[in-house]
Amino acid sequence: MSDPTLLVLASLADGDKHGYAMMEDIESFAQTRLGPGTLYGAITRLEQRGWIKPVAGNHDRRQPYRITGAGREHLTDQLGQLNRVVKAGLSRLKEA
Repeated sequence: MSDPTLLVLASLADGDKHGYAMMEDIESFAQTRLGPGTLYGAITRLEQRGWIKPVAGNHDRRQPYRITGAGREHLTDQLGQLNRVVKAGLSRLKEA
């Protein structure tokens, strides 16, 4: 799984995070390291689509983000679709 959009949304699903924390979290649960350009490009697209939003952070340079209701809906839909593909693929492997 390497879709930056879904990885960022999944990372934010359990709470607000800034970019570096998202990178570390994604690497931990997905075993995928997003480079800064890929991560911040995804953050920009997600923010433009209204799926995440910046939140007031502490007074350092890090900008935390939060998933929105629309972002949760999109993530739920996408994960449901992926789940159907995984189930079908695993079932077909057993039949082969």
